[in-house]
Parts: sequence; structure tokens; C-alpha cells
Amino acid sequence: MSHEADVVVVGAGVVGLAAAAALASSHHGVVVLERHDRIASEISSRNSEVIHAGIYYPAASLKATLCVAGRELLYARCADRKIPHRKTGKFIVAAEVSEVATLEALRERGIGNGVTGLEIVGPEEVQRSEPDVRCEAALVSPETGIVDAHALSVSFLAEAESFGAMLALCVEVVAIERSS
Repeated sequence: MSHEADVVVVGAGVVGLAAAAALASSHHGVVVLERHDRIASEISSRNSEVIHAGIYYPAASLKATLCVAGRELLYARCADRKIPHRKTGKFIVAAEVSEVATLEALRERGIGNGVTGLEIVGPEEVQRSEPDVRCEAALVSPETGIVDAHALSVSFLAEAESFGAMLALCVEVVAIERSS
């Protein structure tokens, strides 16, 4: 294969396609190479599709900052482009009394990271939503959600292509050579 491009993105998963969309929107000539016969067929097809709230990362870390900011951008993208997603929220449960302190520490870390709506609830509150769950307490994370990773990948591909990027399927990169 011999084509010229300003940028070659290797891999048409959600990250590669997001990078291609961003690069193509900046007027770079972008080619995305994917060794499989379809996009998002490796890690992007096997992830949990969770939109993380940002409570687990160390306070004020780059991971925490990017998770919280990225979560908001992802929800906005999904809403704007009608990508299937849902802000489901989640319970992080303490099965034993000794685990409640861990929930409190997670709550404080999350608040420090800018996560809103975190609260610790008792077992009665949990059972109202999830009758089969038995616990001493739970941390409610209302910002956690899920997204259709394939639809998200397709949206990034469409955006990249709208700026002139090209996708080449069934092309495995075996060597790269830089030229002037």
C-alpha cells in the first residue's frame, strides 16, 4: 500500500478513531489503518462500556482530572449525536461494617476529584433499588453510566471522514518508514 498522508493512525478502535477525528478536524491528511475487516473489533469490542465517574483515581491526579472532564464530554457527545448511552449510576457496597470506612474514603476522594452527587446510604435504600443486594451500606455514584462503544466508534469514524480522513481495513502495519 502506498499513500501519502500527514498522519497515519494505526488501529481503528475508539481511541484511534477519536484521534483521527481530532487530527482530521485540524486539516491534517489522515489515514486510519486497521488490520481487521471492521472497526472496533479488538479492545473496543471487549471493554465494559462503563462511563466512569472518577472516584477511584488519586485525588487531583491527571487521571482523575481527565476522567471527570472526559466523562462530561462523553455524555455531551452521546446526547448530541444520539449515541446509545445511559447514566445508570451504581452502588459500591460494603458487605461488612468494617468496609464502611473504605466507602467514606472513596466518597472523599471522589468529592476531591470533582465528582458530584456521591452519598453513602444504608441497606434499606439499596434494597429499594436492588432487592437482592445485602449490604451494610453503599456509596451511590450517580454519574457512572454505560455507552455503546461500537456506536461511539462509528461516530468518531463519521466525524473523521467528514473532514476527509480515510479508513483502510485489512491492512496490517509491518513497518513504518519516515520520509521527507
